Amino acid sequence: MSTECKGKSSWPELVGTSGRFAVTTIERQNRNVNAIVVPEGSGVVLNFSCTRVWVWVTKAGKVYQTPRIG
Repeated sequence: MSTECKGKSSWPELVGTSGRFAVTTIERQNRNVNAIVVPEGSGVVLNFSCTRVWVWVTKAGKVYQTPRIG
């Protein structure tokens, strides 16, 4: 993609942590983004955005996929 987003763009170290902790960490490490918890099985819009990070969580609230800008 030709879009260059500012700041950190991926957080693989947060897989297995709580969604709430992940949101706080992401937004602290990159102030340009809004991290949004998405429960397993939910749908999201597919457009790319440099200001959004989906935080995919299991029913138990644990991050199961690497959060990344998009």
